[in-house]
Amino acid sequence: MKNQIYLRRKNKLVVEKGQHELPVSYLAAALRNIECLGYTFSLELLERIRTLSEAEFFPLYSRVVTVLKEMVGASRKYKPMYPNFPKQVMEASEGELYLLTIIHYLTLQLPVHEVKKRLPLLRESRLKVIHLGTDEELLQTGMDLLRAKSSLSPQDKEDLAVLFAEYEGIAEALPKEIPHKENAAVAASILLRADKLPPRFFATYCKTATDVLRLAVALSDGDVSLATPAKFRKFSRAERRLLLRLLEACPNLAEDMLRYKGRWIRLGEILHPFEYKDRYPQAAEAFDILRNNRRLETFNSKVELALARGEVHEAAHLLVQRPGEFARRLDHLLRLAEDGGEVLRLFAQVAPSVSTPVLLQALNHFAKREAYGKWRTFFPKGEVAKVQTIANELPQLAEDIRASAARICREALLERFSALPSLGKVYIDPRLQEQLVPFSQRSASKALRTIVRGSRLPIPDGSTIRFFTWWKEGLVNNVPTGRVDVDLSAVLYDADWKYMEHISYTNLRSAKYRACHSGDIVQAPNGACEFIDVDIESVRKYGGRYVVMSLNSFTSQPYCDLPECYAGWMIRSEPESGEIFEPQTVQDKVDIASRSTICIPVILDLAERQVIWTDVALRSHPLYVNNVEGNRSGMEWMGRALTTLVKPTLYELFSLHAQARGTLVERAEDADTIFSMNEGITPYDLEKIMADFL
Repeated sequence: MKNQIYLRRKNKLVVEKGQHELPVSYLAAALRNIECLGYTFSLELLERIRTLSEAEFFPLYSRVVTVLKEMVGASRKYKPMYPNFPKQVMEASEGELYLLTIIHYLTLQLPVHEVKKRLPLLRESRLKVIHLGTDEELLQTGMDLLRAKSSLSPQDKEDLAVLFAEYEGIAEALPKEIPHKENAAVAASILLRADKLPPRFFATYCKTATDVLRLAVALSDGDVSLATPAKFRKFSRAERRLLLRLLEACPNLAEDMLRYKGRWIRLGEILHPFEYKDRYPQAAEAFDILRNNRRLETFNSKVELALARGEVHEAAHLLVQRPGEFARRLDHLLRLAEDGGEVLRLFAQVAPSVSTPVLLQALNHFAKREAYGKWRTFFPKGEVAKVQTIANELPQLAEDIRASAARICREALLERFSALPSLGKVYIDPRLQEQLVPFSQRSASKALRTIVRGSRLPIPDGSTIRFFTWWKEGLVNNVPTGRVDVDLSAVLYDADWKYMEHISYTNLRSAKYRACHSGDIVQAPNGACEFIDVDIESVRKYGGRYVVMSLNSFTSQPYCDLPECYAGWMIRSEPESGEIFEPQTVQDKVDIASRSTICIPVILDLAERQVIWTDVALRSHPLYVNNVEGNRSGMEWMGRALTTLVKPTLYELFSLHAQARGTLVERAEDADTIFSMNEGITPYDLEKIMADFL
């Protein structure tokens, strides 16, 4: 299990040195087989594997191949409706396509076609290298996840659970600080279940009522972001006493509990705090205040009252007690204040106490406040990846005030970073200007490569984009899914986001562009697949720029209720050569498991030849049925939002670190520290970025 995580996260393996000499023929065959999946071994790893016996080698090789197949989607069989896709679809008559589709809808059987022999795939050279790693580095990856100053993805949490179970003495290896409260709750719940929780853990990481609520939610497998209510499980007496004991030690208990009043009342019905009122009187009193609606003046009510009275400076003086809240409200205070200088003076006093992620976002906001354009885009917290776009109606802010606010944030960050170890000579790849800072990964899907939503990656050389999806119906938690129909679509827009055409089950091929669909399959008892080919130059020739990849659950089951569903895309130079699904041409593969029925994994920018990583769920309710036509307006707004984001970039973050604790150089070979797309610290090293640079 450890190597599975290591291979997926870092393209590395832990292989203990053996005392044998493996026959070269075995190693050559293994290399040839994993090359078909798009991977190869480094020289160091090859030399280590050569020291293994046959009995040691074959289990390792089998596990590696199994994991790689799962990563790229090669563990499933692909049988599209038209097996000679794309040529078969492009050459068939309209009548033939229509008739075969109707027959499939009526019989639920795939039409029988002669499968023609395909030309072999042109040899691909874009192989990913698997390196030799160490147990220490893998364990450090887990500890970096805990040190992250951003929320973790579901996959991160699963990996932590495995690492905690695999490593003995994990309690001693825990970092001195777990800065993000959600991650502390997740770690506590995993450690409690594994009976590996250090004695002083809660005294260090669980200090407020909201921390305790997150722990109760984590133990109930709920959303620790608290964006959505959790269904609490029944706790044992020992667990109830633990939660009440933690509550008893929290300051401002009743006030903090009022933030999530309804959830605390429901949790109280399970904890029975009045049974222990003699032992935990403060906790019992707080629950009594909530249940009987007893009046309580809170910090936020004082701030809001001051603002309602127009006493902006009074509100600012109050917010000095809570620096993070001050930073989040700073723009609002500056717009209301007659003397913004006094507000900024107070904020400058507390800025060093504001967390790095909040400071960095405040810096970005004030530095780029005039660059928002007509719309502002937000990613609400929660376990479902959603995007909210609102009209930009921010009133003007005086230039000197805006610049001063940005300067205060920048200076606070530079001072903080300057206290960190020196980076020496630093090289920063300009392409990192296309990569966004990972502030929140809680809703990120498991993917072949994971980056931050809105970030851009280059499309490799090749003429054709091939989208794919595979899904299966069956039992989930012993409940039948019924018939499941997932529809793959591609929607084409021009540079101004004007609709041009779509390729879907309702339009299997374009009359203008070289683009086509492999056929609509409407059930998947043994798994089903769909493909779409889009020829890049044929779209650009007629002014097309953006291609939105969309998945719609036509039968309305949320993706989280399916046994399996994933999607991805390939780059193909000769779409008629090789198999329809060729693992080594897969660029991205994303597991679709969100609590939604509409998903947009990626958007292609053909003019810039870039992939925009989206991995979001569409919130709009479809018209009539859940297909691409019924969601066209929502997809347009989603596309506009994700292609005009004004967010902090990794280039900006690393530049601040370089300014504070290093010297910039122009060439990577001259650098002690490298930040780039494929060397040194890369955008894929999310846990290290979140732990060491935020």
